[in-house]
Amino acid sequence: MELPNSWFDGSTSAAAMVVMDQYARRIVGFAVHAGVLDGQAVCCMFNSIIDRTKSTRYLSSDNDPLFRFHQWNANLRILEVTEVRTVPYVPLSHPFVERLIGTIRWEFLDQILFWSVADLERKLLRFKDYYNRERVHQWIGGQLPDPGPADTALNIAYLDNYRWKSCCRGLYQLPIAA
Repeated sequence: MELPNSWFDGSTSAAAMVVMDQYARRIVGFAVHAGVLDGQAVCCMFNSIIDRTKSTRYLSSDNDPLFRFHQWNANLRILEVTEVRTVPYVPLSHPFVERLIGTIRWEFLDQILFWSVADLERKLLRFKDYYNRERVHQWIGGQLPDPGPADTALNIAYLDNYRWKSCCRGLYQLPIAA
């Protein structure tokens, strides 16, 4: 996902990468890079995201020239990841990721201000926690993508006994049991 220059001081360009588990509809992680985006930067961003999780076997990517860079292909061979390319110029061949990018833009990035790459990364990690652990998803039956530990008892908020929980520094308010 490319971030417009107007979101920074104008002299700096930046890009953000999001990795999603398509089966669980869970955001695996974000990485943000300021400066020139090349194959080495894409590899570093991807490795920083999946370093915190177990390795995946398949990766779906679009036909951006950065994903044809020799370092990117070597990185995937080392990680033993098979890349599946989408159909060029057909966003509908990538519907889950396209929807996620739209959600991140409409529900979050268009609503907040950030002052640096580190600030943006910190706020994206908060959004990841909200998206995975607080926001229910229609496609997976109104469940959470990453509900947390199985032994955690789910409190039910009744209409006469609830309070509001603030998420993403007050951007979202969710009712919870009091």
